[in-house]
Amino acid sequence: MRLLGAVLAGGRSSRFGSDKALAVMPDGRTLIEHAVTAIAPHVETVVVCGRSVEGLTGLTDRPAPDMGPLGGLNAALHHARSAGYDAVLTTGCDMPVYPAALAEALTGKNAGVLKGQQLAGFWPAMLADELDAHLAADNNRSIYGWLERIGARVVERPDIVLPNINRPKDLENLALPRSG
Repeated sequence: MRLLGAVLAGGRSSRFGSDKALAVMPDGRTLIEHAVTAIAPHVETVVVCGRSVEGLTGLTDRPAPDMGPLGGLNAALHHARSAGYDAVLTTGCDMPVYPAALAEALTGKNAGVLKGQQLAGFWPAMLADELDAHLAADNNRSIYGWLERIGARVVERPDIVLPNINRPKDLENLALPRSG
C-alpha cells in the first residue's frame, strides 16, 4: 500500500499565542520538524498542508484557507489520489512523535483516527470527492462531523499516548521518549 504522510499545519495557534509549528524545542528543532521526522518512517513521502516548508512539498488547504484541519486533509487526499497513493496518514504539526504502533493500528481498509487525537488518522485517497461534498455542505466543518459522515473507525489504544502541544506550557513540560 502506498502511503502519503501529511502534516496538518494550517491552524491559527490561537491557544498557543504564536505560530506553534515554528516553536523551537530544547534540541533546537521546531515542532513541525519533529512532526515530519516522526511520520516519515511510516510513509513513502511527506507533505505539509497549510504552509510552505523549505525542502518539502507544501499543499494549500482545499477548497480555501481557514477551513481547519479538514482543508489540509482535503488537499492531501486530492494530492494522494492524483499521485497514485492509496491513502494518507496524518498528524498535526504539534504532535512531535508518531510511534510505529500507531501507524500499524491506524492503517487498514477504512478511515480511522486515534481516540482523543483526531489529527492522527488514516484516510483512503478515494475519500477525496466525499470530503469535497462534506466541505461544500452546510455544516460546521468539524472533524467530528466528518468522522460521523464516513463512519470512521476510532482506534482505542491506551498504550499509545501522544503529546499534543496547545499552549507554551505544554511545550515546556514536554518530555520526548528517547530514540534507540
